[in-house]
Order: sequence, then C-alpha cells, then structure tokens
Amino acid sequence: MAAVIALSTLAAQARSARFTIIPEPVQIEVAEADSFRIDRGMPVVVSSPDLMLTAKYLADYMDKYLGIPVSVSSDEDGFGAGVRMANLGNGGISGGYSLTVTPEKGVLIEGNDAAGVFYGMQTLIQMLPLRAGVIPLLPAVHIVDYPRFAYRGMHLDVVRHFFPVEFVKRYIDMLARHKLNYFHWHLTDDQAWRIEMKSHPELTAQGSEREGEIEGLYPGKYRALPYGGYYTQEQVREVVEYAAERHITVIPEIDIPGHCMAVLAVHPEFSTTPDEPKSCAKTWGIFNKFNNVLAPRPEVFAFLKDVFSELCDIFPGQYIHVGGDECAKRWWQESEDTQKFMRDNGLKDEKALQSHFIHYVQSVVNSKGKTLVGWDEVLEGGISEDCIIMNWRKPTYGAKAVKTGHRTISTSSGWSYFNMKESRNQTEIGPRGPLPLEKVYGYQAIPDSITDSQKELIWGVQGCLWTEYVPTTWKAEFSVFPRMSALAENAWSAEESKDWDNFVRKVEAQIERYELWGVRYSDAFFRTQDIERKR
Repeated sequence: MAAVIALSTLAAQARSARFTIIPEPVQIEVAEADSFRIDRGMPVVVSSPDLMLTAKYLADYMDKYLGIPVSVSSDEDGFGAGVRMANLGNGGISGGYSLTVTPEKGVLIEGNDAAGVFYGMQTLIQMLPLRAGVIPLLPAVHIVDYPRFAYRGMHLDVVRHFFPVEFVKRYIDMLARHKLNYFHWHLTDDQAWRIEMKSHPELTAQGSEREGEIEGLYPGKYRALPYGGYYTQEQVREVVEYAAERHITVIPEIDIPGHCMAVLAVHPEFSTTPDEPKSCAKTWGIFNKFNNVLAPRPEVFAFLKDVFSELCDIFPGQYIHVGGDECAKRWWQESEDTQKFMRDNGLKDEKALQSHFIHYVQSVVNSKGKTLVGWDEVLEGGISEDCIIMNWRKPTYGAKAVKTGHRTISTSSGWSYFNMKESRNQTEIGPRGPLPLEKVYGYQAIPDSITDSQKELIWGVQGCLWTEYVPTTWKAEFSVFPRMSALAENAWSAEESKDWDNFVRKVEAQIERYELWGVRYSDAFFRTQDIERKR
C-alpha cells in the first residue's frame, strides 16, 4: 500500500510540474480530464458587485497581453463555460481561495473574501500562455491556496530619487501580481519632503528640491544640478485608490526624529543649532557631520501633531510609519537646551528622548484610530506594545521585538534590501551586496530563538528598495526583479512547500512573463548559472 501511495504521489507531482505558479500554492491536484479552452468572447461572471473590478482586471489583462477579448457580467442566468468568481465570505483566512478547472464548466474561483478571489485570478493569469497568439488551454485542476503571512509587503524610497505617479502605479501592479498586499511608501528623509501638506505648504515649496547630488558611488563627484519633485494630495489619493482596487494597503512613512534635514532646511528653528545654515542633503548616508535631528521644543511637537494628523486623514489605511531609525544623537548630547528638556522630563538618556518623540507621534496617530509602525530602533528607549516593529537590522532585533510583545515585520537588510547588487560582478545597482536570488528565497523570517507563541507575533515579510543609486525607473525594476518573486514565495508559501530547485524552474517562466509585461529585470542569476555550468 505504501508503495502505491508513493507512486501516486510521484505521479501527481509529475502532472503538477507543468505549473509555474509563484508563489507556490498550498495544494495542486491535477485531474485526468480534458483541458478547457478559452475562446474569444468567453464570459467572466461574478457573484457579487464587489468582484467586478477583479473581473475587469482579468478582462483587461487578456485583451492587452493575449489579444483575447472576454465579456464581464454579474448575470449568471444561462452561464455556460467560462470563468465564474464567487466571494464566499466564510470568515476563513483572508486571501485564501480555491480554483477549479473542468472541461464542462471552465474556471471557478471561490475566495474566502474579495481579496481571495483577486489572488485566485492572479493564479489563473499565471496559467495562461506566456505570449499572444497561443490558444489558452487550461488543464483540469483543483488548487487550494492561502497565505502564510497576513503582511506581505514591498517598500519604495521616492526621496533619494523621485518617481512619477504612473511608475508608482506600475510598481503597485507588480506587487499585486506577486500577491503582495502592503505598499510601504517612504516619503520624507534628509534629501527631500515628497508629500504635499496643506497645514505646512512650505515643506514642498522649499523642502522638495535639493541643489544637487553626487554622481557615482559614495563619495562620488558632486553635480550642481537642482533635483526635485513631490506628490500632491490629489495624486496621493489617486495612488491609494489604485492600490485598494488591487487589495493593497498603502503605508506612508514620515521619518522622524532623525533624517530630517529637509524639514530643517525649511524650519532651521526646529534644530538644536538654529543659527547654522541648513539645506536638504546633497549626498547619502547617516549625517553625523550635519545636524538632521529635531529639537524637543513646543513648536516642533505642534508641527508633528499637524503633520501626522493630516497624514492620517490622507491615508485611509490602518497603519502610519514613523521611521525612527539612525537618529544621530550627538546633536542632542551637545545641546544644553535639549539636555535641560531631558532633565525636566525625567529622560535618562538620548534613547529615552527618541522614545519620547515616538510616543508623542503615537498618541497623535492613536487618537485618529490608527496604529504606528517604526523601524526597530524605536525599541531602544522603550515603546508601547501596540507599536508594530519593522526589523531591518539583524534578525536578533526582530527576536527582541517579539519577546517584548510587539507584532513584527521581518525585513532584515541582509536578505530583503534590493538596492544591494545581485552578484559581485554587477555594477548597475550600487556598492553593497551581493544579495543573490537564492539568499532572498532562503530568508528565515521567523527566528529560531523564539517560542511557538512568540512566532504568532511575526506579522509578515517585506522587501525594500532604497534609491540612493537608483535614479531611473528601469534601474528600479532591474533592482527588484526577479528577487520580488523569491520574496513573494517566502511571504505566501508554507515553509515546508518551498523547494529551491522547483522555484528555479518557475523563475524561468516568470522571466518570460516579465518580458510579456514589459518589465525590466536582472539576469544576474542566470548568468551566474551559465558560468558555473561552463566551469
């Protein structure tokens, strides 16, 4: 009997090997039946109005990339063979779905919720041909799938280099196709302030442009060429709505109390050295030479209340990112006014002062019914448990976060920062690295050092793209793909279902999809493989 079961399992694996779905589904069962052929004009029918955008998404995709027009309807009367989408609303894992293909009825996608139907539709897209002109024949199959983590995110820094709204939307589309559901939008830093604030219009009027920047790897060569750009609130709301239609929540980041040179360029009085000239940073790095921290003054806290209150009104999502990383504390140490504030408020050191800033912003955000997110440095001076920690440094900091009761997002730079070059020979991205595809795929998001109950606090996984050395949209895509595919499988698929050799096979098909979609990508992994084979 055991031999029969083993042979059956091997046969099922062989039949399912035809699929190149990323991320890997929980279960794929291939039936011994005829295929279903998708013809022009095929109906796509939804069971409820909340699925209409998903149906139109599929129709647009098939028309744009495969040249196959289909019809979209909410009328199930006389429904024959086609694609039917149903939101079961059953309270199951959010994003979970089943996809069934039969030769008689076609495709049935049933989701635990509307997001699940959307992800089932993305799986269907990956079962379609990789180029136009090929007749779509779908094998009879039953797929059951749901995500490993509730949080599956991707970050984009638009401060060091600015990207237009249309590219931000394109970036969000790529997140959706990889079943990622959070977009972390890094909007302020030392180099610029990129979001319009009605309460403080001077931030973009003066703080969105820098006088120049370096060319080449740091320290590089200075180029005196003004560089700027920012998003109006109308544009931001447009992006937020676009993301929501793809079941993606936008998390904005306003970085304080460090990384604030753009703020101080506009308001030098917010600095511990108000009499010194200030400007937006023209280079990269952590600025110990230049003052980039906010001073603990009443007018500064009033400013923070204005900005974060308005930010909560602009972004409807639950989460607001406060930054809180790489704060150059020497400027507080050298300021007598700051030291007096610390004594008057019982703050034992500069870490406690940083925590004081974070607690203040948290009170503003909480008053708006929202939740604060911060980089893992916010733990240093103590922070309340309802602050979510984004672990960007070593995984030990993530372990510390969950051990102190904080929900935590794993995005350790050594595994998740796509501004690192992919191979040692790759000069197109930047000086750090390499971060090869296999290392991204092998990232252990849950530290071994925590208990089973603490593992429940690992909320999810995120990839990051910092853009110091990424000045163009093509280089942004080149940096991210195909490593986003490895991140996606890490975020979605169960650890026991991951298989590196199988993933490599699927990435070859994913590259063809990137070409179909017009996505620029790195071929560093495949060039490395060629070199190894020749050796």
